Amino acid sequence: MSVSYNRLWKQLIDKNMKRIEMQHLTGISANILARMGKNQYVSMETVEKICKKMDCTIDEMMEFID
Repeated sequence: MSVSYNRLWKQLIDKNMKRIEMQHLTGISANILARMGKNQYVSMETVEKICKKMDCTIDEMMEFID
């Protein structure tokens, strides 16, 4: 099982926001953003930061895929 952040990337498109803008808004590092771009796991702390600043829930931002 792996993780996919495609839902988050779609939200950024819908909000006309770039990934770097989301990085600055949420306070995550470039390294974490790169890990997410590769669909790698990130900490729950990071997920929480993104959800709070982007006003979304976990299931609106990511999903687990087989």
